[in-house]
Amino acid sequence: MTGGELTLGALLVRLEEQEREIAAQAEVAREKIADLTALLDGLDTAAEEIRITRKTLLELPEPRPPAPPVAKLPDHPAYQQIMAVFAAADAPLRARAVCEAMDVEIAPSNINNVRLKLKRLADRGILAETEQGLFTLPRP
Repeated sequence: MTGGELTLGALLVRLEEQEREIAAQAEVAREKIADLTALLDGLDTAAEEIRITRKTLLELPEPRPPAPPVAKLPDHPAYQQIMAVFAAADAPLRARAVCEAMDVEIAPSNINNVRLKLKRLADRGILAETEQGLFTLPRP
């Protein structure tokens, strides 16, 4: 045998070394596969939990908006009279019509005073000004 030839024993040793290297690489690959499988299972679980959460949220009833706070009517008796007029009215009213309904003298100062009170009630949300100078109870 020359120096370039391998003996059967040397060939078997080299094959055994290659087999160990391949087995070691296969073990590393199996560990990577196990790690990736665990990662994939975790991602699948997280995605399923998100799908369940989305479905649950979509099945919830729509939240109702909070009820607006009830505006407080000023204590002056004129406001009570004005509200009584609007409770009996079936259409929007102007200041002059409110004065007539309250049996107040139809004078510019009285109409202006009632108009100011109507504006104050509209600012508080107790009445609604549907157009300039025309007032009504707000719709629920």
